[in-house]
Formats: sequence, structure tokens, C-alpha cells
Amino acid sequence: MTRSDMPWRQLLWVDCLAGATAGTLMLTLHRVLASWYGVPVGLLLGMGAVNLVYARCSWWLARRSPRPRRLVAAMAIANMAWAPVCLVLAWSVRETATALGFGSLGFEACFVGALGWLEWRYRELLSTPTSDAPPSATQVPPNHS
Repeated sequence: MTRSDMPWRQLLWVDCLAGATAGTLMLTLHRVLASWYGVPVGLLLGMGAVNLVYARCSWWLARRSPRPRRLVAAMAIANMAWAPVCLVLAWSVRETATALGFGSLGFEACFVGALGWLEWRYRELLSTPTSDAPPSATQVPPNHS
């Protein structure tokens, strides 16, 4: 692994932190955000729940070493699939959404789309064993006797 590979190895942690932050804020501040964004409370609650579930999955995967290549690819695809969902949601609330609400949905679409693309591009690197990740539940520690 080269020094230039280091930032890309952290993509799943970025994914986890972003999803957890967005989900927590949406679920905690749903009433305030609904008024600021001009969107239904249910939309924010649903998006917040999806973000937290996704954050939990990316946290689980980020902690593993090695990370199963299929699961890294699935996370990348899930992010890239969420981007158009955000755009459809933005279109569906275009009559009531404020500029802030419309912009937030657009930003989330761009952010998760770019993150998914990067995860896809670096999926091989993200799948290789790391020395900084804690051992997964499926790994057996070496016997030093």
C-alpha cells in the first residue's frame, strides 16, 4: 500500500460518519428541518432512518479486515442508487420545498453519488486487508504459543 492509498482506505469510515450524522440530525431535528426545508416530516423521518441503517452497515463493513469485495461493491452500488432517489424526492417536493430543502436533497444526491463512485473505483483497495482495522468476528487470532 502506498502513502497515496491511505485516504481512500478511509472511504467506508467517511460513509459511516456521514450517514450517522445525517440520520441523527434528521431524526432529532425533523420538525425544525421540515419547516426550514418545506418538506413533509415523514420524508425526513424516512430519510433519517435509511441513513442510520446505512451508517450501521458501513460501520460493520469498515471494521472488517479483510472486507468482502462483494459487500464493498454492494455499498458502492447502494450509494449510487440512493443518489437518484434523492433527486426523485427533490422533484416530488418541488412545489413546497424551500431553496434550502431543495438544495439539501440535491447536495445529498451529489455527495452519496460521488461517494459511491469513489467506493466503486477503489473497491479492490477497500477489500484488501488492513492493519488498522480491528479483527472481525470471523477471524481467529494467531496462536503465539
